[in-house]
Amino acid sequence: MRKRIIGIAALAASAVMLAGCGGGGGGGGTGGDADFDAEPTGTLSAWGFENADDVGQSRLDYAEEQLSDVEVELDATAFDAQKFTTRQASGDVPDVVQMDRRYVTQYAAQDLIMPLDDCFDAQGVSPDDYWYPFVVDDIRYEDSIWAVPQFYQPPAIILNKRVMDQAGVTAEEIDTSNPDALLGAIAKMYQESGGVPSRLGFDPVSTGQAPLWILGMGGQLTDDEGTPTLDDPSNIAGIELLTQINDAQGGYAVVKSFTDSFDTFGDNNQYVTDQVGAQVNAQWYPNVLSPYVDQIEIEAVPFKDAEGNPFSVSGGQAFVIPAGAENPAAACAWMIELTSEEAWAAAGAARAETRAEDGGINTGLFTGSPGPDQSIREEYVVESGNAGFDQVIDTYYEVLDYGQSFGSSPAGQDIQNELNNAITAALLGDKTPEEALADAQAAAMRAYENATAG
Repeated sequence: MRKRIIGIAALAASAVMLAGCGGGGGGGGTGGDADFDAEPTGTLSAWGFENADDVGQSRLDYAEEQLSDVEVELDATAFDAQKFTTRQASGDVPDVVQMDRRYVTQYAAQDLIMPLDDCFDAQGVSPDDYWYPFVVDDIRYEDSIWAVPQFYQPPAIILNKRVMDQAGVTAEEIDTSNPDALLGAIAKMYQESGGVPSRLGFDPVSTGQAPLWILGMGGQLTDDEGTPTLDDPSNIAGIELLTQINDAQGGYAVVKSFTDSFDTFGDNNQYVTDQVGAQVNAQWYPNVLSPYVDQIEIEAVPFKDAEGNPFSVSGGQAFVIPAGAENPAAACAWMIELTSEEAWAAAGAARAETRAEDGGINTGLFTGSPGPDQSIREEYVVESGNAGFDQVIDTYYEVLDYGQSFGSSPAGQDIQNELNNAITAALLGDKTPEEALADAQAAAMRAYENATAG
């Protein structure tokens, strides 16, 4: 039972959710010759659908039922950016590819994927009405939408009430908009021996959640055109707060070494063993903790921005149609069916059946679409008998509407990578925040210029 629940959650953790060549410029007509109004028939090839779980398989089954004249050839290997551009150069492209949304605008700017506005029109779908607006903003570029999004699992802060109660810390003190209160709570909960932590008061997941901290504290990763802005002075505040949090617990190197030792998906995870008082986690992590509900005492609070408002960021997966795809009409219809309300209803039923079999707690599905999110919650998310765990589930639902896009940029993935590098360098003291961000900006701009050249 336990292994099955953790296996599903681990897929989510690795972002497996169904878990360059060419001239740049973007917004081009790579989809101009595609007849999205044509009847979907024939063979369709799809790539990037690694290890589909119950949620993914139920949707694949639903789409197959709806498109009986389409034969799907599914490549279940993981998406690989280098392999994608290599396949484009050779002309060996599938009809649909699943990838992280941070890649989408990069490939749009290089004309390696098709704009999908005509696809949405052909299927009678209004993206701005169906998906959360910030999810759509992730894949909007030069007045076109380039992908069919799926999933948005917001971060929040899961509290270890057992540790907090022992230290005399309240939930109100775990407030990212109030550094003095937060640092005071960390000091009360932090424990170490010989300079080695045995308990963190708060694990901010400094690099794994880097955009959350930078954007939440008032920074920006791109401008309105998608140009990197990593050296913007507003980005300093997030790094400074992370520095304070890490330094209060022995410094980033010590904190990172300690968190790397966590049995995150196992029987001795950091909440069972009281290794954290609080930790930033995405919505999928309560699924990991579900088997241990009798061994933990948890609640949750939202991450708050500098103004004290709940705040979230909107990462997730998406489907794209590569330029040169042989069956764009079937690809369009298939992607829309996979993300339809009916497909998500099938996924909700499948997840409920899985939870009934393994005895786990149904935490809901976070699809990227408000309608399916709400209907699945109403039908399948019931009281578990553990008030604290139920409050955690409720908190993740409450922060759904507070999302913000990372920013759509032709250098999206490079911005993410360079931001992580900058934060690591600054937290280790190898560079000042200004120097680290300046270097990150230079590297991100090179990637941006390469993506938009030509």
